[in-house]
Amino acid sequence: MTDGTSFTHNSAAYDSTVGIQAETVHNSNVYFINPEASPQEKYKVGVRYLEDGVPSRARDMISDAIAHRYDDAEVRFHWVLAMLSKRAYHDLSAEELQRLHQASELVRTYADGVWRTALYIAFELLAILSDTDGETGPVLKRLRELPPRQRDPILHHLDLVLTGGMKDSLWAVTRELAETSRFGNDRAQRVWAYFEPEPIGPRALPPKANTTADARAGIAACVGLFTVATGFLWISALVAAPAAAVVELLVALGAGFTAARFGQQWWYQEHRLKAKNQEYHTAQRSNVAFAGDGFTNGVRHSFDHYFSTRVPVGFAPHQWLVHTADIRNSLAVEISLLYRESRIGVDRVNWLIRYLAQDARDRFNSGTLVDHRQQYRAPVRIKAICVIAFIALGITTLALIVTMVVAAGPSHVLLALLAIVGAVWAGRTAALSWLHMRSEERRYAEEAHEYHERVSARQAAYQQWKTFLDTTRPTELEMETWLTCDKTLFVDEALRHYQLSWRNIIAHTILMTPARPYKRGREKGGPWRYSRYILRLFLVTQDGVREINTEYDFTDATRTNEQRSNYRFDALSSVHVTERANVGYDLELILTNGPARNIRVKDADTHQLAPDENAQEISEMNLNSAGFIHTFRLLEGIAAEGKGWIERNNPNNPPSFIAAD
Repeated sequence: MTDGTSFTHNSAAYDSTVGIQAETVHNSNVYFINPEASPQEKYKVGVRYLEDGVPSRARDMISDAIAHRYDDAEVRFHWVLAMLSKRAYHDLSAEELQRLHQASELVRTYADGVWRTALYIAFELLAILSDTDGETGPVLKRLRELPPRQRDPILHHLDLVLTGGMKDSLWAVTRELAETSRFGNDRAQRVWAYFEPEPIGPRALPPKANTTADARAGIAACVGLFTVATGFLWISALVAAPAAAVVELLVALGAGFTAARFGQQWWYQEHRLKAKNQEYHTAQRSNVAFAGDGFTNGVRHSFDHYFSTRVPVGFAPHQWLVHTADIRNSLAVEISLLYRESRIGVDRVNWLIRYLAQDARDRFNSGTLVDHRQQYRAPVRIKAICVIAFIALGITTLALIVTMVVAAGPSHVLLALLAIVGAVWAGRTAALSWLHMRSEERRYAEEAHEYHERVSARQAAYQQWKTFLDTTRPTELEMETWLTCDKTLFVDEALRHYQLSWRNIIAHTILMTPARPYKRGREKGGPWRYSRYILRLFLVTQDGVREINTEYDFTDATRTNEQRSNYRFDALSSVHVTERANVGYDLELILTNGPARNIRVKDADTHQLAPDENAQEISEMNLNSAGFIHTFRLLEGIAAEGKGWIERNNPNNPPSFIAAD
């Protein structure tokens, strides 16, 4: 897998069932339509549905626009295509045939232009579906002369309607168009992005709260007691020996200031280094505690994958994993804590894991991967100054105490000793509290600064990845075009294998079902598209039904495990459809000379719907996109009527449709 794609870990054991590995709904406005939208806006959305392979919704939207008096040759042209797309002639109801006939009478009322010409040709094709003589020549010639914008949609959407010799004449054009467009628009480098989940936004663990507020009151009390005790001692010393006391006082003040200044830095750095090292041990324990959590396991596997693919020069992947074990554990715990409660798949946060792996590699190359060990290591100079200052302060304080005790006499010894004990206790307590407070304030300021830097860096990485996805992700039209081209070439190979021409084909259909394991994605309001399909092609001829099944990988347009079977019309006993709650739709095909065949047509997907989406509409849309409706009617008709259905729907029997002059 390339660096441009997301990594999905598959932890299934051998011979186990693997289902969906990734899925996403693109929250775009491709199919969004305001209830108060104008007829023109509804028509545009309808055309988009038609181009993207959802003719059932296109019929509704364009019909609504026409009902509100938005009607011309272009609108009616797309309406006709929507009526016939992914449907055979026998799928049309009597009412729909009547509506088409009425529409054909309106052609002459539209303004001259290429759209009127294209519409007229479409109706002419319907009127001569059964002709196999030379009379089809002029119509087909005019069809070929149409600009691609009008000609190609007719060839595509009237695929199941055009039959017999007429389709033979057009098949070379259709096949050539499929071969040309199959890998167009950089398909090989872009199709993966359609199934890439929408990345979730950047997060980072905020700094721990500052805990110095309660310590200030205690420091003030200790400082007050220390000031009173030391003041008493200094005054007593000044009274007993003024000259010595002044010198000792000045030395003590200088040593105390020096010790406080450098000692605070030494103390902070030692404690921060210890705390930083402790974080990795805490992360290791947390990782073990989360061992049974599915999301956390996925995060750990992703870190292992991306760290093993982003290795500094001079390291083998396994060496780099060993070298960064503590860092990966710490980062895995952070990501797990940040995103576990969002109920998302790890694939939506892989962009961040990938960025963190790249950042670790880059920081190692720059020598800053474990910079806290250098950052918080107190220099020898500071330690030496601090030790000298403490020694000077201790000697001076001891000399001062001796001077004061000797000069005070027996009557004040007890009071002096009490003052010394109070000063030592209060000074030590105040110093430790002050060191903790100052260190906590400094720690919070540093972590807040680091937090904002992390958030900014992750936001930039997120925006870069999202922009890349948005520019790389194929449109619905591109996805439908590629899928149509692949299906066309699949049919062409089947015809070549069986040495059949379209004159031999009475009817055909392709049923597309998801092949596990797969990724899937869709635009909001649109049908699901899958990374892997099972394509089932049914070719109906006078001799029976030829069925070709193949596993089809949409991402690289490859087909594998092709299977073929042939059976007579009377061998198809019955066809049933079962809707199973929370599972999907199953098509059961029963043959008289074999076991029943169950085909999973569609997975249940109601859990993925947005609040403003209609479950029934989305379900019907998915079934139509899969070719289910046409396939079911075709197989049901053959199972019910056998040879009678074939004779009634033979393209050599003219349909009852006449285009207007």
